[in-house]
Amino acid sequence: MSDQTDPPRVVVVGLGLLGRGIVARFLGHGFQVLAIDRSEARHREARKQLAQMMGELVELGGLDSSICAGWETRYSAATGFEGVAGCSFAVESVTEQVEEKEAVYDALESRLAPATVIATNTSAIPISQLQQRRKFPARFIGMHWAEPAHATRFMELIRGEKTSDETLHLAVALARRLGKEPSICEKDIPGFIVNRIGYAMYREALSILESGAADTATIDCAMRNTVGLWASVCGPLRWIDLTGGPELYARAMQHVLPDLNTSPKLPARLQQLAADGAQGITNGRGFYTYTPEEAHRWEELYRKHAWRVAKMQDEYFPLNPHD
Repeated sequence: MSDQTDPPRVVVVGLGLLGRGIVARFLGHGFQVLAIDRSEARHREARKQLAQMMGELVELGGLDSSICAGWETRYSAATGFEGVAGCSFAVESVTEQVEEKEAVYDALESRLAPATVIATNTSAIPISQLQQRRKFPARFIGMHWAEPAHATRFMELIRGEKTSDETLHLAVALARRLGKEPSICEKDIPGFIVNRIGYAMYREALSILESGAADTATIDCAMRNTVGLWASVCGPLRWIDLTGGPELYARAMQHVLPDLNTSPKLPARLQQLAADGAQGITNGRGFYTYTPEEAHRWEELYRKHAWRVAKMQDEYFPLNPHD
């Protein structure tokens, strides 16, 4: 996707919080964006948040103010798919329901050229499963973004069984043009890379909680002061190298691994909270309780932290969009 006189036009389907961040990232890097969502109310809310996000991209992300200032001239919103023809890339970011996603793909495939890449922003659904009913499965790929999508460098690209090399190449080039640092998952394993490792960690945290060895705040504090220290600089495998090496960890792990939770069942505490309708800061109920003010404070804290981490990563690990 080389630079052109007319900015490339992409379509983003789904204007939840993550979808809005995806749109903002495209707009901040000069793209034309068609945003599709069935909800008029969500479109109105998205415009308000996009204005805020574009301001952050300039103030905190260091992007060109002239590009960000003209975002509204490159942004169009729709509740249907009539204007999709001619878009050079498509990103689907609707809820994690296979039926809803497939309805989006049906609508896109009937209007897009056969070579146009369709990327799904799923965090867990197998890409190969989503490819099964596609007319042109080779142009289909997983593109897993992270909240806040307009600020973070994270992006996982996941190959399905039928994803072509050309599709992967185009997705990597696009990710780098957006200032992302793509992590390529070459096999369509459940949970991909980040969530697969993360879910193992969440399960063990819940296991410790249910055992009575530590309470919620203590577990979070311990992780914040350890994993929170190193994880934005290096991953777990380099961390092993930095803190004693494989030989030390091999000796230590043999005493711990037999005691780790390996149950395939959902942790009881998580199951109970889910059954009670706990949605975290969305409705103020989760492992903690939140007033609206507290929920807003945590959202703000995390977003500002994401920008600080992004700046640090830019300093330590500068990106070359042409690699």
